[in-house]
Amino acid sequence: MDEFRSAEVEGLAPLLAAFDVAAEEGHITRASDLLGIPQSSLSRRLKTLEKTLGFQLFQPVGRRVALTSAGRELHELTSRLVKELDNAVGLVRSNADPEGGLVRFGFPLTLGPISVPSLLAEFHEAAPRVRLNLVQAHGESLAQMVRDGRLDLAVMIPAPEDLPATLLGHQQILLHVGTGHRLAARDCVDLAELVDETFIASPPTYHLRMLLDSCCMQTGFEPRVAFEITEFETIRALVSRGLGIALLPIAEVDHPDLVAVPVTGVRDRTIALAVGNYRLTPAVIRLRDHLIARATALLGSP
Repeated sequence: MDEFRSAEVEGLAPLLAAFDVAAEEGHITRASDLLGIPQSSLSRRLKTLEKTLGFQLFQPVGRRVALTSAGRELHELTSRLVKELDNAVGLVRSNADPEGGLVRFGFPLTLGPISVPSLLAEFHEAAPRVRLNLVQAHGESLAQMVRDGRLDLAVMIPAPEDLPATLLGHQQILLHVGTGHRLAARDCVDLAELVDETFIASPPTYHLRMLLDSCCMQTGFEPRVAFEITEFETIRALVSRGLGIALLPIAEVDHPDLVAVPVTGVRDRTIALAVGNYRLTPAVIRLRDHLIARATALLGSP
């Protein structure tokens, strides 16, 4: 974007705040007091601005100063921009405040409604003024939002290789069947035993679906997926109705019509906390450290 920024704009930007205050006050001494700088410094800034623009901005009126016609036009055009910049800086500064900042936090669809809300409730007790914007989505969506700055940090299963991440724990993937299914009473099932079963799964872009496909292919078969849906609770509901089976993490709420059975041949998934490749604000660091410190009890030991 540098090709669209003129040299004049780069030179003018630091001087416009001084011009805006002097224009509104109409008095150099009061304007310098508001800015917290010597009167001579303010006068030099205004002279520099006039020299850069090539026209006079102020004219003396007794002990005060008044805008020239060119100065009035410039003030009308730039005053709103200066105030918007001031508001933006103030907002960003407040968001970076470790006691009352803003943190944009994401977590995957396979976590919650208990583990992550419990962690956040504990954090809110310790830092009640920190505001949280929460996003729940599947892995690649979360990763992209961290990359482009829409999220400050996110729990990822697993974390992408291009983002800094801290391991929090592991997530076991279990076979989910209805209570009347032939495998419901088993203590353990081998993945190869599911070759003739009908699966209910998430879409192919989801990591959990990729795990299902890859593990089945390594075992020697392609899973027959009859239903694809993004919502994991809906998958569990379909399984409980006997419409198929699913490989899912253990549910955090009770499902009396479902049975979760350990299955060999399916890898556990790593749970990690990913952050962006940029300097973290104090509020973000505070939430990150809290999640790392408390994750072992709620998400399992690394």
